[in-house]
Amino acid sequence: MTMSEPVLLKRIPTSPWGDASERHVVHLEEFLLTGGYESLRKAIGMKREDVVSLVKDCVLRGRGGAGFPAGLKWSFLPEPDGGKRYLCINCDEAEPGTFKDRLLVDYDPHLVLEGIAIACWACQIDVAYFFIRGEYHHQAKVMEEAVREAYEHGIFGGKGLLGGAVDQVVDCYVHRSAGAYICGEETGLLEAIEGKRGWPRIKPPFPAVKGVFGRPTLVNNVETLACVGPIIEHGAEWWKGHGCESSVGGPPSYGPKLMGVSGHVNRPGVYECDLGIPLKELIESDRYCGGMRGGKRFKGAIAGGVSMGVLGPDQYEAEMDFDIGTRYDVLGLGTACPTVFDEDTDMVAVARNLARFFKNESCGQCTPCREGADWMLKLLLRIEHGGGTFKDLDLLMEIAGSMGLTPGTTICGLADGNNWAVRTIVSKFRGEFEARLKPTLVPVTISS
Repeated sequence: MTMSEPVLLKRIPTSPWGDASERHVVHLEEFLLTGGYESLRKAIGMKREDVVSLVKDCVLRGRGGAGFPAGLKWSFLPEPDGGKRYLCINCDEAEPGTFKDRLLVDYDPHLVLEGIAIACWACQIDVAYFFIRGEYHHQAKVMEEAVREAYEHGIFGGKGLLGGAVDQVVDCYVHRSAGAYICGEETGLLEAIEGKRGWPRIKPPFPAVKGVFGRPTLVNNVETLACVGPIIEHGAEWWKGHGCESSVGGPPSYGPKLMGVSGHVNRPGVYECDLGIPLKELIESDRYCGGMRGGKRFKGAIAGGVSMGVLGPDQYEAEMDFDIGTRYDVLGLGTACPTVFDEDTDMVAVARNLARFFKNESCGQCTPCREGADWMLKLLLRIEHGGGTFKDLDLLMEIAGSMGLTPGTTICGLADGNNWAVRTIVSKFRGEFEARLKPTLVPVTISS
């Protein structure tokens, strides 16, 4: 199903030719004139549990990478006990090739703030921390200005939500990351907010029970919360009219999705599509990317952030929904931000580059990740430069599998991402790696 009218990007002008000249920051006055904060007004007229139930019924799956149902996550919070409860908004967005949250923050920050306020109302949360990537200097300033406007309008602080329409007071703060990739992992994010080194925590306890400052905490992605306002406005039936059902018996993939496309396409950018759109349509449609750059052939793509693995040349028709992992031997949909490769791409160099990234970004807590990432990079460098053997390639795959195929060997998913990125490239483009290898010499005994 193809989107007819934009939902998340309705205030962000786009054109088929990538002209962004009409884009501007939607400040509070314009947001209100275009229906902004009406969903919040509607939500606080509902029972809290009904708001949570609506989000659960819509099966709003997290847009940050894991695809876990947001409403179900909201329901995990324990009953209020009089202490503080927190919402942490993950805008770290350090996954290579991912930039769709940045577009929302750049141009329509109040759409996100409305979703934050609704979540805080529904889950009786007192404080929201907007955790933004350290390199997003401009975006942090835009969000800080939007938060200031929201306070002036009474959305946050003061006598209660929406200028005292209810007596629940919510405070919202922008918190800048220190710039480490690992801070995008939800428990590493909590540690960073507390002013500590961004090391992921062992779970359980999970954040819903013991999160930031040891209190019940929700962690949601920017785009996930941006979807909440439209859901409240239009309802579950409308939401389920977008996207697709599962083809493998799993949870459905409902709703619109932002997809940030980069790489060898004519028009890279962020596009709003229904979940389930074939990758080929996203790339070749004049409505979206307008085809492969220079008329070259499609070779492969990172489907949704490098941690998810790579689609091969025979997977061009892959449906961009949450079943993609089951059907196409990747970890999952992730952020749904494809990086596209044309026929001239050196996939050995791609694997080496990704391995270098994961090696540099490992926090070093877990031995399989710390040591495995280093050895994977060394082996890939050896293979790339023509000094590797078939034993090296086998060893590379063995190390990757030991890092990411056995559950529970590491605290967070960085080792899994390293495994899926490298293993899927080697599996789907093995011929390119074998062409770089030198033969293993076997001693020959000559009989007299």
